Amino acid sequence: MLSPTDPAPDRKSLPEVDFDLDDLDADEEKYLDFYRKVAVHEDMLVPLAEHHDGPHSYYVLFDRTTTWGHPGMPQVLAVHLQRDREKRTFSFEHAPLPLPAMAQSWLIHRGCPSDAIALAPLGPPPADEATRALELRLAGEGDHYAMGYSYTSDDPDDMVIVVALRALDERAPSPFRVVVEEVDTETWTHTLREGGFDTLGEALQWCDDRLAGEAGPLPPVRPAAAVSRPAGLPKAPAPRPPGRSR
Repeated sequence: MLSPTDPAPDRKSLPEVDFDLDDLDADEEKYLDFYRKVAVHEDMLVPLAEHHDGPHSYYVLFDRTTTWGHPGMPQVLAVHLQRDREKRTFSFEHAPLPLPAMAQSWLIHRGCPSDAIALAPLGPPPADEATRALELRLAGEGDHYAMGYSYTSDDPDDMVIVVALRALDERAPSPFRVVVEEVDTETWTHTLREGGFDTLGEALQWCDDRLAGEAGPLPPVRPAAAVSRPAGLPKAPAPRPPGRSR
């Protein structure tokens, strides 16, 4: 998580995003749509990761304007651009998401190579291997879940992001998950943890309690082996990847 109060890196040294659309203005309606939804605050978008492959560009962006907007809004923006140089037009998809790993997942499942969208060393680094492992899994398995709720708090005294997810496979153990990112401002590192819940209400209540500083430990995610099938029933097929969730 970045914020206007970040001790590192220096805000003046933050990289700038370049969408490379200067010569693609034939479709005025599309350009205006892109401007309103993405580029209106272009000078406040910080590229956390980007990859360019021919006509395709993929971006993970931190939107510094959201900290002054509606409280709790996601601060990460995933953008997929497709350019047609011959027709001088372009199309785009975008999604505001609470965590960079979720933005990586969104882009990977729109054609970006998973090994090409690594995050730049901006913001607090992972505090431990558990955080790294969970971020890697979220980036790779994000299409297994649908986001139901998120809240981003950049309060310097309690920088935290909570996300409630629903497993798309209804037979999954712990069908509702909560992922929580917390920043330690003294060590300038972040941790990412997840917990499993049986109902959406329980997941949302834990999120509310955490934002109020009253939450207990996250309950563990039940392993898949804990779910049994009646004898003789064939194994169910894997769920199909979802379409756009936003």
